Amino acid sequence: MNYSGPTVFELGEIAALKLAVKNFRKVETTLVGSGDDAAVVAVTDGRFVVTTDTMVESHDFRTEFSTGYDLGFKAVASNVADVAAMGAKPIALVVAMVIPKNTTQMWLEDFARGLQAGCDELAPECEIVGGDLAAGEQIVIAVSAHGHLAGANPVLRSGAQVGDNVALAGTLGRAACGLDLLLHQDKSLAKAYDEWVAVQLRPTPPIQLGIQAAGHANSMLDVSDSLALDCNRLANASDVSIELDRSKLEGYAAVLELAAQSLSARDDLARDPMDWVLYGGEDHSLLATFPQGSEIPRGFKVIGSVVKRGAVPVSLGGSVLEPRGWDSVSS
Repeated sequence: MNYSGPTVFELGEIAALKLAVKNFRKVETTLVGSGDDAAVVAVTDGRFVVTTDTMVESHDFRTEFSTGYDLGFKAVASNVADVAAMGAKPIALVVAMVIPKNTTQMWLEDFARGLQAGCDELAPECEIVGGDLAAGEQIVIAVSAHGHLAGANPVLRSGAQVGDNVALAGTLGRAACGLDLLLHQDKSLAKAYDEWVAVQLRPTPPIQLGIQAAGHANSMLDVSDSLALDCNRLANASDVSIELDRSKLEGYAAVLELAAQSLSARDDLARDPMDWVLYGGEDHSLLATFPQGSEIPRGFKVIGSVVKRGAVPVSLGGSVLEPRGWDSVSS
């Protein structure tokens, strides 16, 4: 997308932000929104959840294939997924940004539209209530998200119990496949498999299912770095072992088989779509454990079980599932 017109810094911070925040919608829980020294948000529960996430240009995203709108949407998705993984309802976001001095006002407003679109689609009772804007050498996006527990207990990673069903809501491997398509030198591939590319650019985590799981799930977390890595995190936090059923994961891989074949045909590098399913990140699905016989919200699929702590935290078909995936510091 071509972003022409004056830069943010030619207009000045106050004028630029005034134009950008026109894209934001108000919600009932916000008592004081953007424009003051701090926001004021109402909650009926004496507790709320807070999380934060940072996206750095060239490390977490590339502007050659991510538009401002894409980045705004993705920034919302990655944060509200963490809120929902606690069983809470997202109600407020604070967005801080560093942008280069040549950033146009059109880009900033497109980013703001992406933020609001992410809220509208994923968390309609959530408002962008404030933030900050600064100049730097590259784009950095830092979002803090707040969630309302509404009387429910938070669902922690450490609550899994022996005998629980391990279930997943959302997609697996599609975002990783989409990234490989975008990075491939044959740019026609990304257009041919635009559905998988869309998951990478604008993930749509199952936020409402996370909220519904509160009160039913013993444990839950956002699968942002890979199923293998995050499953190991859950097992270690709960001091249990998890046995995943490979047959339950084959469907996630099957839908990616054609894209894997197309990529391999272009460069003679064999690709196993199960690697995307197990070790790819950024789908932002929700992994949860539910007691045997308890209600599992429709939309969760059972993929394994929790067993007594053994020699390895996570196994797949009897083999060790190593905690491989995205590491935000070393990757």
